Amino acid sequence: MRLFLRALKWLGLAVGVLLVVVAVYVSFTWNRTWDVPVPDLHASSDPASIARGEYLVYGPAHCVECHSESNEAFERYAETGQRPPLSGGFRFAAPPLGVIYSKNITPDAETGIGRYSDGQVARMLRNAVRPDGKASIRPLMPFGDMSDEDIVAILSYLRTQTPVRHEVPEAEWTLIGKVMKSLMVPFKPRTEVHAARTSPPPQPTPQRGEYLARGVADCTGCHSPLNQLTLALDGPEFSGGVPMEPRNISGVDQSLWFKPPNLTPLEGSALNRFPDRATFVARFQKGGRKFPGSPMPWDCFSRMSEEDAGALYEFLKTLPPSGEAAPEEPTVKQAN
Repeated sequence: MRLFLRALKWLGLAVGVLLVVVAVYVSFTWNRTWDVPVPDLHASSDPASIARGEYLVYGPAHCVECHSESNEAFERYAETGQRPPLSGGFRFAAPPLGVIYSKNITPDAETGIGRYSDGQVARMLRNAVRPDGKASIRPLMPFGDMSDEDIVAILSYLRTQTPVRHEVPEAEWTLIGKVMKSLMVPFKPRTEVHAARTSPPPQPTPQRGEYLARGVADCTGCHSPLNQLTLALDGPEFSGGVPMEPRNISGVDQSLWFKPPNLTPLEGSALNRFPDRATFVARFQKGGRKFPGSPMPWDCFSRMSEEDAGALYEFLKTLPPSGEAAPEEPTVKQAN
């Protein structure tokens, strides 16, 4: 018994030392500055590039969905088409990690991106590294493989906006959130990127569709079974994602979450409900939101061109069938 108690004492001491070491490490690293090169990309005054950036921001890249000031502002946009300023402040509660707020991406010189260089903004898009060198959250900036051409287009459009002075609160991280930021990959810079100089031509081809699905619209992030800690694939890509919380708007039951469906050509998948490309394109452009709480950015995707929506269809049809059939009812009841 005395030997057992001595061993228990040493074990407790070892655990205590380990906790102290982890605490010290977290305190020095959870909000560290990263030495990630700034891309040599610059905004253009070319009208075609500006128009392209505008299309991406309000369409397939759906930047407006997060960088509006609030749910109410985005809902007004969805209902009326009146664009809200991209002045940020949208509050995202992420328990148990904390609360984060979208940034002001108008060119205001004091509270927006007017105080940052083009390269700093481009690094945020591509590497998830903020202008101050601190890491953001990779899933919130899923544009690592976006082409130089399209990043320049977005920069070009953002620089043409009317500046809006709007001070956005800093993120509020809990102790668990700080530990996660210090230790987990999704909270570190994205260093492995495969960005091309130009984008595939805007034609309904599988190549264009793959680029949109992976580098612009982030279909992978929602419609693939990703481990929620590491963001590593837990199954075949595009075979269906983990349940997602509904949009936080009035009248939506917050206990009904949504499971992103299987987009591979498996029999019974969501993709196979569309007999042809034209039907798929019509669903994007005219179908609208079937469930008010659905987190799918239908309001932005409805503004995708016929060529781009068609390209997604052509790409998804090339995937190997995998996963399970998609249920007709996408909602999942969450326990309180």
